[in-house]
Amino acid sequence: MASTKLETASQEDSNPYLDEIPDEAEMSLFDHLEELRLRIFYSLIAVAVGMIGCFVGVKPLVRLLEVPAGDVKFLQLAPGEFFFVSLKVAGYSGILIASPFILYQIIQFVLPGLTRRERRLLGPVVLGSSVLFFAGLAFAYQLLIPAALNFFITYGADVVEQSWSIDRYFEFILLLMFSTGLAFQIPIVQLLLGYLGIVSSKQMLSSWRSVILGAVVLGAVITPSTDPLTQSLLAGAVLGLYFGGIGMVKLSGR
Repeated sequence: MASTKLETASQEDSNPYLDEIPDEAEMSLFDHLEELRLRIFYSLIAVAVGMIGCFVGVKPLVRLLEVPAGDVKFLQLAPGEFFFVSLKVAGYSGILIASPFILYQIIQFVLPGLTRRERRLLGPVVLGSSVLFFAGLAFAYQLLIPAALNFFITYGADVVEQSWSIDRYFEFILLLMFSTGLAFQIPIVQLLLGYLGIVSSKQMLSSWRSVILGAVVLGAVITPSTDPLTQSLLAGAVLGLYFGGIGMVKLSGR
């Protein structure tokens, strides 16, 4: 059974039909640049529309993001501070809302230059990347942020009253959420490297010592807090994703 699967995979790898570019058309460098300009322009419009829509209803978003802080009071330490916080929240939220359209524009730009083999990767990569990114956001919101805030609140509870700058708070959580979402893309990178034959699952597994060290360093760099619990949670998630990615690469026969 295993040998049959390997033979089938080998036949697919050597199939010249899969290496053809369907509907290949000649385009000049100017045409490519013009299309890229239009794709970027459409994406920026989508982001702007998303930001405006989120800014109109930004207060519920702000309240939602304040939930992990519990009973902590937020202060506006300078005129207009909450206004600029609202712009930040609307900006990040607008990018999230516009992300499917941005992905569509990216795909439409690169699609004409892809072979049939490469096109088969688009669906799983886009879907997997999207799911993992939003899973990273949820992981940060549900676990990382509460753990970090609880550490800071508990540490100084008997010494200082907890009143935080709203700008610093949102800078902290937005950075942590989006950096975690990006860190959750590790299995997608592994699958691409494995599928393209750059790195095998065996090679990935043999580097486990370096990966553990890298996960610890990544946890320390990505998390804007300095508490060990938050860094350990993120490092553990990165390791779980990495070894899960090895399993998926192995199942794909690479």
